[in-house]
Amino acid sequence: MNSGQKIRLAVLMTCFNRRSMTLETLDSLFGQKHIENLDVTVYLVDDNSSDGTGPAVVQRFPQVTLLQGNGSLFWNGGMRKAFATALATGFDGYIWLNDDTRLEDDALHRLVACAMNIGDPPGSTIVVGSIRDPYTGEWSYGGVQKKKSGLRLDFVHQLPDGSRAVRCDTMNGNFTIIPAAVASRLGNLDDAFQHQLGDFDYGLRATKAGISIFIAPGYFGYCRDNPPSGTWRDSTLSLKQRWRHLMSPKGAPPKEWFLYTRRHFGWRWPLYSISPYLKSVAGL
Repeated sequence: MNSGQKIRLAVLMTCFNRRSMTLETLDSLFGQKHIENLDVTVYLVDDNSSDGTGPAVVQRFPQVTLLQGNGSLFWNGGMRKAFATALATGFDGYIWLNDDTRLEDDALHRLVACAMNIGDPPGSTIVVGSIRDPYTGEWSYGGVQKKKSGLRLDFVHQLPDGSRAVRCDTMNGNFTIIPAAVASRLGNLDDAFQHQLGDFDYGLRATKAGISIFIAPGYFGYCRDNPPSGTWRDSTLSLKQRWRHLMSPKGAPPKEWFLYTRRHFGWRWPLYSISPYLKSVAGL
């Protein structure tokens, strides 16, 4: 990214039936301060929402490039569509932004500034903006570290430092910048994943390729951490209900989960490939 001229950024989003959240996120994005040196284009995929999200966005934010989905894209598919459209044009950086994440008013300025001043050369690393729960103030999404202990391999969240960028191994996609140099090497999100594994996989592929990932200092916005209720982790549900959720795109579909564990868990992958299914049966 070149600091001598306006930095061209593509903000990538996808949405489905969360009209008020989506509009609130866009409000926070278009209300950003200190972005005089940024030229921002927003690509939003509306995955066939039935709550009027698309028309509401067109009316309120006509500057958004609205793309249509077929209703079965989920997060990874929607973000892939937005990413592909932006890549075809070409930008200095690509920002992933979840449609349920409300940004602080200087978030974009701080994230880009960090990305421009870190790495060798600067602008060659992924930079993650940490997000916190609006009610508790605690970390909810951001950078993640691998933690190995014997047979166990866990992914644990990494809190941001208040004054310096810190490394991590992968990240959530709530508010993350992918510089053009990184996108040219890694390309788009992997179409093998429908929903929640795409961002983790992208970060882990970057780490394997020798691309650093840094967590920018401080917090950048607010988003509630998704609770386990109504998912395969909800022990109050019946086994049949948990299993149905587990097999859904928002759970751990076997084909996707096996690929993910085989790709990123090393020799431990057979153990982890069966773990969610055993936990679901056991109600853990």
